[in-house]
Amino acid sequence: MLGAETAPNLRVMIDKRCSMKEAIANTVQDGSSVYIEGFTHLICFAAGHEIMRQGRKDLTAIRLTPDLIYDQMIQAGCIKKMVYGWAGNPGVGSLHAFRKAVEKGLPHVLEIEEYSHFGMVSRIQAGAAKLPFWPLKNYAGSQIPEANPAIRQVTCPFTGEKLAAVAPLEPDVVILHCQRADQDGNAQGWGLFGTQKESAFAAKKVVVVAEEIVNTSVIRSDPNRTLVPGFLVSHVVHEPWGCHPSFVQGHYDRDNDFYVKWDEISRDEKTYDAYLDEFVFSCADRKAYVKKMGTELFDKLRAKSRLCAGVDYGF
Repeated sequence: MLGAETAPNLRVMIDKRCSMKEAIANTVQDGSSVYIEGFTHLICFAAGHEIMRQGRKDLTAIRLTPDLIYDQMIQAGCIKKMVYGWAGNPGVGSLHAFRKAVEKGLPHVLEIEEYSHFGMVSRIQAGAAKLPFWPLKNYAGSQIPEANPAIRQVTCPFTGEKLAAVAPLEPDVVILHCQRADQDGNAQGWGLFGTQKESAFAAKKVVVVAEEIVNTSVIRSDPNRTLVPGFLVSHVVHEPWGCHPSFVQGHYDRDNDFYVKWDEISRDEKTYDAYLDEFVFSCADRKAYVKKMGTELFDKLRAKSRLCAGVDYGF
C-alpha cells in the first residue's frame, strides 16, 4: 500500500508565500468585490491598508459587520458599494466616513445593500454551496425587505409556507487572517469565528494572511483546527500584527483604547486624513506601521501563554 507521500493522486504542495503588496496587486483590481473577513476577531487591517496604498477604486466591500477598516477605505475613496449586515465602531458608536457618505454623499456617494446578520450568512452559505438562493425565516415582521428589493420571497414546495430568499454571495476576493498556515495555504485558527470557512468556499480567489507560517506536518498533526484547505487559496502572506487594532487569540489582545480614540479622530476630516497619511500612506508596509506605533504598545497587547490540553488522534 502506498504511503501518503507517494500516493499517485496526492495533490502537489505549492509554495504560495508572497508579500501583502504582491497578494493585493495580484487579486484586488478596480471594481472588484472584496470580503475582508473577521468578526471582531481576526480582522486583517493590514490588507485594507495595502488596498488603500495601491489606490484601488470602485470596490464592492462585503462583510457581516464592517467596522473601522472599511470606514478608512471609504474615506480613502476605495469603496463604491457596501454589502453588509451591521456597521459601526464596536462598543463605541458610529462609523463617521460611512455615515457622511450615505447621508451627505461626502466625499462621494456610497451605495448600500443591507441585510440582517443571518441574511448575510445565508448569502455566504448559498455561495459556498453553489446554490441559486437560500431560504430563511429571518425577515418575518422585519422592514429590511422593504429597503432591500434584493430580498425576495419563495414558497416552500413541501409546506406552502412563504419564506424570504437571498441570492448567493461569490466575492472576487476573500481575505482571511488566521493564527497559522503552511506555505500551501492550509489555514488553522481558534477563538471567535465569523464566516471564514464559508466565505473561502464562496470566493473566486482566497488570500490567507497568517501570524505564523508553519511546516505542513504541524497542520496535519492537528487537522480539526484547519478552517480553510490549501486548494482554495491563491496567496499566503506572513503578516505578524496584521490585525491591529483587532485581535488574534493567543497572539495579541484587542486594542480597546484605539477604538475609543478613533471616534474622535474620525469625526473631523482633518484629523481623519492626517491619520491615514501618517499610518497608512506613509508606511511602506505593516512592519513600518508596527514600528511607528511603537514597541511599548505591542508589548502591552502581546498575549500571555495559556495552553489548552492536547488531544490524542491515535487509533
